[in-house]
Amino acid sequence: MSNKTYNKMWHQTQEALNSLLDKESQKMTEPQKSQVFFFQMLATFYIKYVQIFRNMETAYDQIVHPQKRTLIRKILDGVMGRILELKNEMVELELTEFHYFDDILQDLKLAPQQLDIPIPRYFLKEKLEVIKGREKILAQILAESGLAVTDPKYSVKSIPIEEAVKWIQIAERARQGRLRALFMKQIYLQEYRAKLSKVAGKKVTDTRAAALCIQKVWRGFHQYRRTEKEREEEMIFLGMDPPPLFNEVSTTIIQAERVNRLREELQIKHEENYKEALVTIKDNLKLTEGPDIKESLQDQIRHWFIECRNLTGTFPDYPDEEEGGSAIIFSNKTPQQVIDEIIANQEEEEKSRKKKKEKGKKPNKATKEKERKVTKEKSKEEEVEWKMSPSVFLHTMEEENNLYKDMWMNKDESWNFLQDYDPELIKEEKRRELESELRVQVDELMRQELKNLKLAVNREKEYPVKPGKKKGKKNKGKKGKRGKKKDKDLTADRSIESLYKELVEEGLLIQALKVKLSDYIGEYSYLGTTLRQVSIEPMPSLLDVRQLITLYGILPLGSAAVHEKAPLVKSLLLVGPSGVGKKMLVHAICTETGANLFNLSSHNIAGKYPGKSGLQMMLHVVFKVARELQPSVVWIDDTEKTFYKKVPNAEKMNEPKRLKKQLPKILKLLKPDDRILIVGTTQRPFDAELQSFCKVYQKIILVPRPDYASRYVLWKQIIQRHGGVLSKTLNVSCLAKVTDGFTQGHIVKVVKDVLTDRRIRQQTHKPLTAGEFTAAITSMNPVYKEEEESFKSWYAKTPLGKRRALALTGGGQEKPKDKEKKTEKGKKEKKRK
Repeated sequence: MSNKTYNKMWHQTQEALNSLLDKESQKMTEPQKSQVFFFQMLATFYIKYVQIFRNMETAYDQIVHPQKRTLIRKILDGVMGRILELKNEMVELELTEFHYFDDILQDLKLAPQQLDIPIPRYFLKEKLEVIKGREKILAQILAESGLAVTDPKYSVKSIPIEEAVKWIQIAERARQGRLRALFMKQIYLQEYRAKLSKVAGKKVTDTRAAALCIQKVWRGFHQYRRTEKEREEEMIFLGMDPPPLFNEVSTTIIQAERVNRLREELQIKHEENYKEALVTIKDNLKLTEGPDIKESLQDQIRHWFIECRNLTGTFPDYPDEEEGGSAIIFSNKTPQQVIDEIIANQEEEEKSRKKKKEKGKKPNKATKEKERKVTKEKSKEEEVEWKMSPSVFLHTMEEENNLYKDMWMNKDESWNFLQDYDPELIKEEKRRELESELRVQVDELMRQELKNLKLAVNREKEYPVKPGKKKGKKNKGKKGKRGKKKDKDLTADRSIESLYKELVEEGLLIQALKVKLSDYIGEYSYLGTTLRQVSIEPMPSLLDVRQLITLYGILPLGSAAVHEKAPLVKSLLLVGPSGVGKKMLVHAICTETGANLFNLSSHNIAGKYPGKSGLQMMLHVVFKVARELQPSVVWIDDTEKTFYKKVPNAEKMNEPKRLKKQLPKILKLLKPDDRILIVGTTQRPFDAELQSFCKVYQKIILVPRPDYASRYVLWKQIIQRHGGVLSKTLNVSCLAKVTDGFTQGHIVKVVKDVLTDRRIRQQTHKPLTAGEFTAAITSMNPVYKEEEESFKSWYAKTPLGKRRALALTGGGQEKPKDKEKKTEKGKKEKKRK
């Protein structure tokens, strides 16, 4: 695809965004009386924003024009943030993390695959060198300390010479034995044929009968081949079988990949040229236009002095540098507009004086009672209505959209075929910068000039103001801050590199596995809406889980702008049976965002940094390095052990509850600027204290065992990834049906066990069958329905689960005001006791 195509895609996406922003600004003010209609409105906006996000991400990745890319990037961050805001609103409305949009997708004529949220490629592209450098340092430290993990497949063991000779002798004798057996078989067959020929004798055969026999066999074989071919063509036509050469990479794809590489090189080249131009154009403007800008600013300010003197009778006070200087007065205003403002301010002051005199009279009791009644009636009406909460990102998106309309919408780019930077746009931007820099110098000169004018005309002398009086407000602010104690830096004398090395050697900072989120295979749940309509809560599908990981983990960690303003998710808990891919998801978050991975699992920190001071030091070092080298993921495996109801005797020595009191404190210290995510994984959440468990983990995601659709896709893809060939003899649908209850971990283990190197080589003459896999899986224990139900019942006890159950039973949602009243009553009762 050419640059023109991607430019067209961008313009179309901007049009869609523009219409969506208009609709959303209208709906913001309109309250909805039905909860169902309100959810449908939110869901429609969410789906449309996802479509815009997908197209905008592709456009940003492929467009080579540097100035367009900066604008697209800002809009892209805004769209990401808005998606997270809408998701948060839907969770608060439906009181569940999983939503189903089957009916809305049908109305919009979209496939479920189009709902998949992409991971922006710039997350890794823009810091690829930093990630590679960090990985190199990590590998070096691990190698030096002897902690490097080698693949057992490629590990080489040293054995004594005598044993090596013995193995060679065994292999050689076996080879000779096979050759001798083959030779003896040939001799036996020759003797057997000779015997048969003697017994049969010489029989005269009819040539006609022989020809008929050959003809019959040949025709039968030919018809069989023809029927088989027609059957294959029919299955391909119906879409039941893939076409020939379906899995082979086509030349068009290879060509497209080559073009993408060239486009990436061109992007880098244009970006470098743009950065150089920013410096050179500014320097040129300073030389050519700098003196003129300075002179015009001085004239403008002098004019203001004279007009103020004529209107008010005195010279104005010049704004301080801290307040912004003359920029406050003349920010995008003409001298005439400034004069009009001065007159308007004088009129307002007079009006305010009159109002103060009128306000002296107290209102009657009757009017007060009327006001109370009106407020009560309004509150009753508000309880029924549903409104969209205000957005942080809408304003920025509208600003960037207006900038697109003014700058790029109808711009003629026929001269810029190579899509390099536009020098005129740089000049406009740098003129503004230059003006703000020169204004500081002009302000200093004009302050002195104003003093001289006051002395000359009014004979006024400006006495120096005492710093305490002038900066009274700031001193007040400082007094308030004295109460807050700053956390002491326990490692102020040490560098980040030394702390990083220490954590790697202690095994607290580990190397994340190279796993993409797309490797977490699954299929959509197509019956979610239908089941909910019949009041049956469906189990989430694997792709629903994958989507939540993208929304709560990857997008905020990948973009600093999104993390600062979007609904903040500090901690995440993945709950599910063994083998469903919880650890894989943790590693996928790190791979997709280039984050560091810290392992604070109870078994990993056992015996390290002993005592209270040691624990304090460990957490300080971990979070100091995590902040400095953000984004970072702090992983706590088997996190239920940290919140044990009762610690088993066998684990008392390891002190599994060391972090229990510290984790809530750490979460409070995490700010929106800190791109740090605490992720816990557990397969036994029932062993933990629920209250403290749910206080630490803000979002709880239930990871289920795969359903039939997901198992079907899993079997197909995992077999192919491990070198297996799918043929007619292998019934994948049967495999998916039989393995109900088995997890992804079971399926991967079975495929690895069956598809050995020898079995892969035998596939040409001995195709794979379902029986080989079913025989291997019979020795494993599946996840029974009782275990799955226990996870569901535990989730129903969590805060969100309780609120959901209350809403379904007709208790309705608790409003924030009611919650505040309950907490206040509870506190009062405790005090009385």
